Amino acid sequence: MKKILIFYASYGGGHLNAAKSIKEYFDNNYKNCETELIDCMKYVNKPIEIVTTAAYREMAKKMPWAWGKIYADSQKGPLAHISSKSNQLLAIKLLKLLRERQPDLIISTHPFGSQMCAYLKRKGKITAQIATIMTDFSPHDQWLVGNETTDFFFVANDKMKDYLVSKNIPDSKVFVTGIPISSRFLQTYNREEILKEFDLKDNTKNILFFGGGEFGLGKARTVEIFNNLVKNFNDIQVIAIAGKNEKMKSEFEKIVEENNKQDCVKVLAFTNKVPELMSISDLVISKPGGLTTSESLASNLPMIIINPIPGQEEENAEFLESKGTGIWLRKDDSSREVLKSVIDNPEKLSTMKKNTEILAKKHSTENICKILLKN
Repeated sequence: MKKILIFYASYGGGHLNAAKSIKEYFDNNYKNCETELIDCMKYVNKPIEIVTTAAYREMAKKMPWAWGKIYADSQKGPLAHISSKSNQLLAIKLLKLLRERQPDLIISTHPFGSQMCAYLKRKGKITAQIATIMTDFSPHDQWLVGNETTDFFFVANDKMKDYLVSKNIPDSKVFVTGIPISSRFLQTYNREEILKEFDLKDNTKNILFFGGGEFGLGKARTVEIFNNLVKNFNDIQVIAIAGKNEKMKSEFEKIVEENNKQDCVKVLAFTNKVPELMSISDLVISKPGGLTTSESLASNLPMIIINPIPGQEEENAEFLESKGTGIWLRKDDSSREVLKSVIDNPEKLSTMKKNTEILAKKHSTENICKILLKN
């Protein structure tokens, strides 16, 4: 029986969902594997985990520019040194868990997990193989700390691989697989049934609008974009997902009511039907988190990008624009004009859709698991 530990950290939902997808694939396809999912930061120091995740949420929500600076500064210099040193101290606590579980393979979807395990391996405390799964579309050097004792790096695109190789990481360690996504995005769904379930008409352009966001980011701008979408476009249907953000949901419902668009705009709270909704959609409007972006690409959906957090999400937005699969609706852009330039331009939408087919890594999860068990 091969023992596999999968580490994540609660700084945004993408790290956890990527880890869950890996666990799901192993559990469903490899009976000789025993997997366990662990929040590594919560395990090593719960008070620090609570404080730092809360600080991340508040900073990303209220002072995104400050988070952007921390993200840039943690790439190199004193802040990078402090981060890696603190993870070395916390690694000692993690060693207790690793000695109890005796894993053959450790997979991490957050750099902190990779750093702690790589440090312990360098010190001769553990012998397990270590795999790092990078969950954005651009690299950051925090992922590379301890790369000498890390056995696998899984990245989203060729540009990331080139960067890692330029940092003297052997080509044979780096695999361009894409970010892990749930197998539900590979399923074929009955379009008629989904349209009926959400009370939507057929033969109409469907726009999937992610407006809540985990931290309720950019509320005023999000509401303004949604208002323009509802007010100025008549031959579309909008499915707006407000998530757990009750205030945003109320704002959306108010706009729908004011414009008498209840028939063609559906406002949802949290839903577990994202794969189904993507399967009937023509365009996604969303923040460019690594996971949402990967799911959209796998569903062959172009994106209009809103409210990226400075740092990794802005880099994701730039990458999508450069590949012709997304349009970044920037702070000073006219939301009406940008929406119009995509929604009312079938040729542009079609080109963007074709570009997603080139970029999508639909079998990322399967490929990662196969590579790990082959070695």
